[in-house]
Amino acid sequence: MTPEDILTGALLERIRSRAAGYDRDNAFFHEDLADLKAAGYLKIFVPVADGGLGLGLADAAQLQRRLATAAPATALAVNMHLVWTGVAYVLAARGDSSLDFILREAAQGEVFAFGNSEAGNDSVLFDSRTEAVPLPDGGYSFTGRKIFTSLSPAWTRLGIFGKDAAAADGAGELVHGFISRETPGYTILPDWDTLGMRASQSNTTVLDGAVVPAERIFRKLPVGPNADPLIFAIFACFETLLAAVYTGIGERALTLGVEAVQRRTSFKNGGRSYAQDPDIRWKVAEAAMAMDALYPQLSRVAADVDELADLGNQWFPRLVGLKVRATETARTVVDLAIRVSGGSSYFRGSELERLYRDVLAGLFHPSDDESAHNTVANAWLGPLETP
Repeated sequence: MTPEDILTGALLERIRSRAAGYDRDNAFFHEDLADLKAAGYLKIFVPVADGGLGLGLADAAQLQRRLATAAPATALAVNMHLVWTGVAYVLAARGDSSLDFILREAAQGEVFAFGNSEAGNDSVLFDSRTEAVPLPDGGYSFTGRKIFTSLSPAWTRLGIFGKDAAAADGAGELVHGFISRETPGYTILPDWDTLGMRASQSNTTVLDGAVVPAERIFRKLPVGPNADPLIFAIFACFETLLAAVYTGIGERALTLGVEAVQRRTSFKNGGRSYAQDPDIRWKVAEAAMAMDALYPQLSRVAADVDELADLGNQWFPRLVGLKVRATETARTVVDLAIRVSGGSSYFRGSELERLYRDVLAGLFHPSDDESAHNTVANAWLGPLETP
């Protein structure tokens, strides 16, 4: 089964036709989600024996790249479900069945989302500002504020984590678990009114004593960087699928730029197409060459995850490097497409105008530029020496 069999041209065009309206109205993509569910898209990583598509990360990345050419915000939000199901897939492939329940529940139609990001927490997965208080029955009560919770109107399972500050003799312990839509003690704030990626509806989630029962606590990790397979699986799926979305944005922008250049004519050059202007041609070529470098990197990193490649201390540099290259390349290509398309792309309702806003969200996803460069430098040069 190919990406074209799952995301048919007709389905992509329906999704594309709705994207501008969702953006204009700051509305969630309910119709897109229903279509994707019907196509089995949310079961990409679910084994065939359980009713899923049985695909790996390489195929998922190509599907997400393709979806993002039609509706970046839809693709970005769906990413969060695919990251969790992808994490379960990556762990299972390495002999860890602790998250197999995610694949079973995804097969039954549950929708997963991430409730990990916190304002001011630049430690990301290695510390938390959310309080996790142990309960006598082995569960935990979580109190804190999670931002960028994509799929807010639709998730049925939300992965969260917080810190039990008293655990490990006061060193603290990071506790991971899932709440369901029916769990009391959380509030979704209607605060998603952003520059771009508006259809993702990535609202703030406030946890106020939300209880995760013992059977839904799936990891307890020390504070700080660690080598637990869960950390690798989250980084591998999040960074790769995120890169796929921004690759799709760049791909679509290049297509729109080429169409505009071929359509536009120059009055001073006797009505000749701008495709005959050397300066415009240079910009289009620059965008095309930038994208050409990105496709093989995305494919190779995703395939290495599927193939259980042993990259040692180069794994995290590869993952964060892919994320940075994809988001920065997409920004560059969208900018070049805007430049060659002329003033019409500046008007609301232009697809390039929307892509210009959507692509900026890449600045805010982890790993950020500074963190990524630090990760790569440490892998090649070792950590900074202390004075």
